[in-house]
Amino acid sequence: MRVSNIRYNGDCETYQILGGEAISIDLKSGDSVEIVDVEGDQKCSVLAFDSKKSSALSSLNWNTKPKNNSNKISSGDCSEMLKAILNGKKIKSKEFQATELFSESSPADTRQSFNTNNDLLCVFDAEGGPMLVDQQNSPTEILINVSRSNPTIPSERLPEPLAKPTKEIRVKDSSAVAYKVKAGEYIQIIDVEGQQCSDFQAFLEEDLNNNLELCLDPTVTRSQMLASYPAPGTHDKFYNQNSVPLVEVIQDTVCRHDTFGLACNAKYYEDRGFPGHISCTDNFNSSLAEFGVAPRRNWAAVNLFFNTAIEECHSLSSDVSWSRPGDYVLLRAVDDLVCVSSACPDDTTSSNGWNPTDIHVRIYDKSNNFSSATAFRPDPQSIPTMTKETGFHKNTSKLTKNFDNYNGYWLPLEYTNLGAIKEYWQAREGVVMIDLAPLRKFEIYGQDSEVLMQYAITKDVRKLAIGQVVYSAMCYDNGCMIDDGTLFRLDDNNFRWIGGSDDGGKHLRKIAEDRGLDVRVKSSTDQLHNVAVQGPKSRETLSKIIWIPKLQTTIEDLKWFRFTIGRIGGEFGIPVMVSRTGYSGELGYEVFAHPKDCEAVWDAIAEAGEEFDICPLGLNALDMLRIEAGLIFAGYEFCDQTDPFEAGIAFTVPLKTKEDDFSGKESLILRKNSPQRVLVGLELDTNEVALHGDGVYIGKQQVGIITSATRSPILKKNIALCRISVSASEIDNEVEVGKLDGHHKRLSAKVVRFPFYDPEKTRVRM
Repeated sequence: MRVSNIRYNGDCETYQILGGEAISIDLKSGDSVEIVDVEGDQKCSVLAFDSKKSSALSSLNWNTKPKNNSNKISSGDCSEMLKAILNGKKIKSKEFQATELFSESSPADTRQSFNTNNDLLCVFDAEGGPMLVDQQNSPTEILINVSRSNPTIPSERLPEPLAKPTKEIRVKDSSAVAYKVKAGEYIQIIDVEGQQCSDFQAFLEEDLNNNLELCLDPTVTRSQMLASYPAPGTHDKFYNQNSVPLVEVIQDTVCRHDTFGLACNAKYYEDRGFPGHISCTDNFNSSLAEFGVAPRRNWAAVNLFFNTAIEECHSLSSDVSWSRPGDYVLLRAVDDLVCVSSACPDDTTSSNGWNPTDIHVRIYDKSNNFSSATAFRPDPQSIPTMTKETGFHKNTSKLTKNFDNYNGYWLPLEYTNLGAIKEYWQAREGVVMIDLAPLRKFEIYGQDSEVLMQYAITKDVRKLAIGQVVYSAMCYDNGCMIDDGTLFRLDDNNFRWIGGSDDGGKHLRKIAEDRGLDVRVKSSTDQLHNVAVQGPKSRETLSKIIWIPKLQTTIEDLKWFRFTIGRIGGEFGIPVMVSRTGYSGELGYEVFAHPKDCEAVWDAIAEAGEEFDICPLGLNALDMLRIEAGLIFAGYEFCDQTDPFEAGIAFTVPLKTKEDDFSGKESLILRKNSPQRVLVGLELDTNEVALHGDGVYIGKQQVGIITSATRSPILKKNIALCRISVSASEIDNEVEVGKLDGHHKRLSAKVVRFPFYDPEKTRVRM
């Protein structure tokens, strides 16, 4: 689910559709339109209609005429979304005229553009359907840039309602509005033009009727939620001074606010040299007077869209807001409330981008059911999508409500009646299932695909056989890491890269463009969701249910870092790809399927594993497993300032044997010859667990930093991964983990070999 499929950049409107989707846009005479095939090979057609609902393709003045200028689409062959648009616009015909914009072989960033002579309704239809696991025809992104001859006014640009609103409230800039909501109703607070702070407060209506003025309270809320402010998910409620929850956060497209601080007040402006400046406090007092609320000199408030930070030196700083035009926070009233929302009047700092603008509030009926979600943006200017549910979510959500937002998807942290310790031991002794669908997948194909991958990753791709998988690093020119991941060789000129970041695909496309390579890099994350089946009993579990064609390798014969193609449910069952890979340090596999099939895949694996007491495993237990196995994690063991040697995966950089050049090679040679830091294992002589970011010391000098740590159930010790100075990295070297300020409290530790568990990796090779 996208927040909105439109983004404004000045007077330009950008619309996004994905393969399999369609969109209609009303155009006026003189408007210009540019259509972009972002990743290549994505077919898209345009239909145009005049006011009489007749085809008007001739009114499009093409700057570069598409090769396949016109074709006919039968009404029976239209996609469901296209049919819905045409029916909604009451456009009826047995066939429609369309212009095909892109072919199946259009390069990434191919563009077509036209101008309009008349007022038109244009419908853009991007083809696409489910991608089979052994195919690479992933439906991808189309962008439509519209430049209006008569642009809309920014203050009039509002996102489409989430449902039918029961009330619309415009909070004009530098003002506030108080309003009532009933229990269960939803409050959508919208930043109309972006970078505009909006203070929010609420009271129980019953309390006000009893002359009690108990509003949302920062201390109570933070103590109850164990977070600086609530967010969609588990920790989602704002409380009043009597610990009564008043509202819960359902959706948030910004996820960066300052809650709570004070609403701006008279003294704030006086101290800055602006006596008499209107303030949110003044506006709150004026608006709430209608409901009998006494005026206050200071109002604690939920400061939505406001950007402040506590610096390391404990000073409070603020800057331009994170919010973009149309961003919003959706709240649900827990009880009957009196609420107040402001549009902050501060034009004396960058808080509102030096230009206070409007806030818009929509109220929705309690009969609606909006899913809990935050916005995910791969890049700051990307059109955001709300947190998605994986193909396995219907299965996992029956087993737990403890989900966290990981890489734009909801993933379970722990399962009800199990918990991390139970899940962990089942992985070590039996078999478990792990939802890993958010891993990013990219299809790489074309005559130069091997050339691209040989340059893009550190491993020697030319040595990779069809059906083989290799783990590798992907680096910038300076040798620092973009991502780590696995590369699957599907055929001579066909690869699949699976990593943790969208940046991997972007880096591959940039290399292909810079080097003039004939290759496509297509995102397929939403077409391939994977469940990891890990543990000593994983082979026996999957062997029961995976049907393998004669020319493919059976589950019993599948070797480490190999994959095979098969089906669940016999020869005509659900198509799956199975790789002997994992993130647990145990014998294990990953099963890939299309999201539409994932529910059935999960159920089949769960049934097959019943005799081994199979159970699901969440992120908390997975973290314990991977730390014991010495497996690295983005943002912890590596970032874009860390090279593979510092990240503990020097084995992925075969400088002596890979003769071909690759991205970062020269820098990596220099870095290997003069290493500064290295990843080591630490064993702590204490029952207290170290934390990510804790400093590691020898005497007063900090020599390292904890990247990951856990209490190891099987080793019965506290262990940690640590990036440390080479000079302090010898095995058995004694160090201390610093707590508090790093000096007041120390935990004794020593450098040990890692992986901590099964260092020879005999278990994964079984």
